[in-house]
Amino acid sequence: MQVQQSVETVVYHMGPVLTLDVGIYIIWYGNWVQWKQSILIDFLSSISSPSPIGVQQQQQQPSVEQWWRTVTAYQDQTGHSVTGNVKVAGQTKDPAYSHGKSFTQLNVQSIIRSALIPNGGLLPVDTGGVYVVLTADDVDMQDFCSSACGFHYFTYTSIVGYTLPFVWVGNSDKMCPGTCAYPFAVPSYMQGSVPALKAPNGDVGVDGMVSVLGHELAETFSNPFINAWYAGQDPSNPTEIADLCEGVFGPGAGGGYPGWILKANNGVSYNMNGFRGRRFLVQWLWSYKFNACSGPSMY
Repeated sequence: MQVQQSVETVVYHMGPVLTLDVGIYIIWYGNWVQWKQSILIDFLSSISSPSPIGVQQQQQQPSVEQWWRTVTAYQDQTGHSVTGNVKVAGQTKDPAYSHGKSFTQLNVQSIIRSALIPNGGLLPVDTGGVYVVLTADDVDMQDFCSSACGFHYFTYTSIVGYTLPFVWVGNSDKMCPGTCAYPFAVPSYMQGSVPALKAPNGDVGVDGMVSVLGHELAETFSNPFINAWYAGQDPSNPTEIADLCEGVFGPGAGGGYPGWILKANNGVSYNMNGFRGRRFLVQWLWSYKFNACSGPSMY
């Protein structure tokens, strides 16, 4: 299903996309509890088809795997498509806040460096993988809540020693849920006109992170080194495949309305299903084939 949202469209700039099987390496930064971690892990485990080893339950429709098909339609110059084979390949924790509770976007690379085995950490160096730094709800980040709920880039060899695609997403629950966990919370200027939706997994901050994580992963896989798929000609400020569909969660979205989405008997709102009976509400993505925002079929 598609919905028109933007007059811009993405253009291929001849760089690589992630076409091989990809391992996700998670760094849990700060104080995390297991049940909140499991929400994010289940979302990541829902991307791949066929099911990851050990996960027997198939996804109901519409599914996370269907949503990811918009990403796998993007190809490199050799005709190879973005992979649909994604798995959580490793995890590590930093409950001691070893880099503090407030840092810049560049500091994220130091967190990744510390987590790698050559530097005394637990994660392997995988140049074909994606490293995901997830910060707890008491961690502040440069531009967090104002212009960034998450971001993706690649590490510098001068800092990390390797060039590795990475993602950062913060938990906005305590700082700015109306900005970064929308539509489970709404900003003050929209209160009274747009109701907040009930989070499908019972946690406004983490359910909000799921959508931001999906946003950043879609852009990482289609534009890992900021020279592949994006709109415009300025790689220092690219408009990527999720940016074009910001705030779009279903048909008819616009003007603060997230679009037509599903509601379960218990009142939670969602637009896709995952493994283990999970439900998620994740923003749609730009399809260059349809020149529109696209999501999994709901019919």
